[in-house]
Amino acid sequence: MPETTRMVLAGEGGQGVQAIAEILAEAANEEGRQALYIPNFGVEQRGGVSVAFLQISDSSIGSPKFLKGDIVAALSDRAVHRTAQYAGPETTFIYDSAMEGVADELPKNAGRVMPIPAMEVAKKEFQPRVFNMVIMGAVIGATGIIPLEKAKAALEKKLGYKFEKQPQLRDLNFKALERGIELGRGTGGLN
Repeated sequence: MPETTRMVLAGEGGQGVQAIAEILAEAANEEGRQALYIPNFGVEQRGGVSVAFLQISDSSIGSPKFLKGDIVAALSDRAVHRTAQYAGPETTFIYDSAMEGVADELPKNAGRVMPIPAMEVAKKEFQPRVFNMVIMGAVIGATGIIPLEKAKAALEKKLGYKFEKQPQLRDLNFKALERGIELGRGTGGLN
């Protein structure tokens, strides 16, 4: 990984894109690294495209802006279109393989394009609402940007209040995260 890793995460409002970025930033901070997260979304909270810009570095981050991401993850078809501009020859572009009609929208100049069966895995093995945890795991698995234990600790910090009320959610989210890591590493076929 380069000293500074730049990420663009995008999806429909309500898919948890901002939560993923916050959790990754928190995990990086817990590891003693620098993290800078900038949310970007339209006036709609649900139904609009939500974009998160995140940088994680071993040293100070000089500027919040960047033109190309090292990692770009698209959680919806509209997000594929919206994020293609941030892909370049060094970019790993991750998207949910269940999306239809996006083949022409995928960035041709990305260094690596990774279709991940995130929604299919979430539906078959867990439940659809942990789709974003599968994607977050895929990002971690494909890049090694943060250790699993730091991701789990940051997830606990972000959602611990929900886990207290419904302890089964902790296990569900952790398993979805771990499964996503397998997919991102290319070691997890469908069960």
